[in-house]
Amino acid sequence: MFNLLRMDLRRLFKSRSFYTVLGVTTVLILMVTSMAAVISAPETLDEMGASGAEIDEIDRRISEEIRKMNQLDLAHETLGGGFLLVMVGIGVTLFVNGDFSSGFVKNICCAQPRRASYVLSKALIGGVYSGIVTLLGGVLILLAPYLYGMRPVPSAIPDILRYLFWLWPPHWAFALMALSLVLLTRSTTLGIILSLVAGSGLTSILVGTVGKVLRWPPVERYLLASVVNSIYVPQSGIAQVWVVLACTIAWAVLYGAGSLLAMEKRDI
Repeated sequence: MFNLLRMDLRRLFKSRSFYTVLGVTTVLILMVTSMAAVISAPETLDEMGASGAEIDEIDRRISEEIRKMNQLDLAHETLGGGFLLVMVGIGVTLFVNGDFSSGFVKNICCAQPRRASYVLSKALIGGVYSGIVTLLGGVLILLAPYLYGMRPVPSAIPDILRYLFWLWPPHWAFALMALSLVLLTRSTTLGIILSLVAGSGLTSILVGTVGKVLRWPPVERYLLASVVNSIYVPQSGIAQVWVVLACTIAWAVLYGAGSLLAMEKRDI
């Protein structure tokens, strides 16, 4: 299994899709930060108002709120909406499906008949992938504001590290969701679509809406997109660590079992 993991790591760091995902993540975070810098500048709003744009009190209040954000507030506003979940899901989908689209999985299964080893190796790769994307996103959102002249209030380094640490597990579990979908459907397109829907929080919104109509308990708060969104609360810092851990473990076990079952039942 360790030989398989080493091979997967080499393939990951030589994969074009891996660096494409990192590049897209970088560009999008820089774009979001640039927009925040424009909105937060009072002189920009004045210029827009002078040119005929409608600038009301709400716009000025949002601008002031952005200026008052500390580094963690700004990071969570950018990363807590599920943006990195989507990137992790798409990246793992492309990487794992490459084995099937190229036929390379047949060689792997001949050399390593135990399919559980294949799933475990890919699950660990999902952890590496999600960890790198999470770290990249965190570093970029902390440094990018200074490129655009923003000066967010500094947050304590231990708080930043704790936030990034607890941001990683649910992203790893989401990577396992992408893995299970690829092994079950063998479809890149479907995996990317479901990563977009689930990672952006649309699934949570749908489940919450249906739950209110049917008077269910608020189960949507335990979906991974909701967990990521609830990790940081500006007033109290990192909140409900046990919920984050419990949800991550539960979904990881579910998706891991689904991956094993899909790999065992399908012909290669």
